[in-house]
Amino acid sequence: MPGDDQPLPVSAEDVAAAAAAIAGAVVTTEFAPSLTLSKITGAELRLKFENQQFTASFKERGALNKLLNLSEEERRVGVIAMSAGNHAQGLAYHAERLGIATTIVMPSATPFIKVQHTKDFGAEVVLHGDSLEEANRHAHELAAERGLAFIHPYDDPWVIAGQGTVAAEMLADWPEMEVLVVPVGGGGLIGGMAVAAKTQNPDIQVIGVEAASYPAMYNHLKGTELPSGGPTIAEGIAVARVGQQTEALVRALVDDILLVDEEQIEQALCLFLMVEKTLVEGAGAAGLAALLAEPERFAGRRVGIVLSGGNIDQRLLSTVLLRDLFRQGRMARLRVPLGDFPGELARVTSIIGAHGGNIVDVVHRRTLFHVPAKVATAEFAIETRDPQQMETIREKLVEAGLKAELVPDDE
Repeated sequence: MPGDDQPLPVSAEDVAAAAAAIAGAVVTTEFAPSLTLSKITGAELRLKFENQQFTASFKERGALNKLLNLSEEERRVGVIAMSAGNHAQGLAYHAERLGIATTIVMPSATPFIKVQHTKDFGAEVVLHGDSLEEANRHAHELAAERGLAFIHPYDDPWVIAGQGTVAAEMLADWPEMEVLVVPVGGGGLIGGMAVAAKTQNPDIQVIGVEAASYPAMYNHLKGTELPSGGPTIAEGIAVARVGQQTEALVRALVDDILLVDEEQIEQALCLFLMVEKTLVEGAGAAGLAALLAEPERFAGRRVGIVLSGGNIDQRLLSTVLLRDLFRQGRMARLRVPLGDFPGELARVTSIIGAHGGNIVDVVHRRTLFHVPAKVATAEFAIETRDPQQMETIREKLVEAGLKAELVPDDE
């Protein structure tokens, strides 16, 4: 943490210079109120739609600012970066515009859509390692071998200053904002935004949000040793190690770091899609997830959150949406033992249909050893309006002499 005589690595003047440099080349995204989400959370809520950038992420800002500040020799030789996707796309897109060759090292499990989009922007993509740390090491090795300029996704003052322009735009639109809620991975976005926000309004609260499975900045700020790692829908902020420069900014300027779990992130993602009709990735949903997790902290306050990105794999999105239907009780599985004779399955489906249930899937088993040989078991995935309708269907099946039961979520 810098001392009183040691300046922070990024200043408000750096953010202002970045804003001037990137003006016209990135989108000044919408910062709009959400009446419905305000009602749900109890806060006066506005949303910064960084998922509306051309590459669907705020990362363009910092990447472009860094590229514009390269030396002529660095531009000639080319650049390299490691990224889980959004930094890669933003860097590749603007480097191609500027005629700068780009190599991106990505973890092997990076979602296909992010890999493909990065290639589409003209970058050479190298898939290496199972984590950002492994990809980072390999990127530095390639940088040394090829003489390329390494562009860090977050621990670089030019990158941090570029990300800070998000907050500058938000406060220009809404100077009365009291709380700023920002997703945190390595800390570049919140570091730059905190510089811009605290300079304009020292009393504004800046709150960071991390996925509970990757509490790197939380551990640094709180002095805890919570474990880090594992699968998360918020892979964009799945960072095991924060930057030195970003940590200094967070310690000096950020008021708190909150942790949100996977269910809260999934719920927030689905709310954005259903309420705002906008698509965000897991990391982009983290801010709203924090308001859902701790509504009392934000109730009645003027809160701005950043929808930091919208790049999500289609298969993952379909899984999240389906899980949300089960979580709301609008979809469930009913297990029904059946006599193994003609017409029995049709009898069950007719009862379900007669009471408004939509059968999404059926699994019919005759070979289970824990039931008699003359009995089959069927499991129906059923969609309904609400849990009450689901229970009505189950009761009607029981009234018809069938032993129908809801299948627990963990089976």
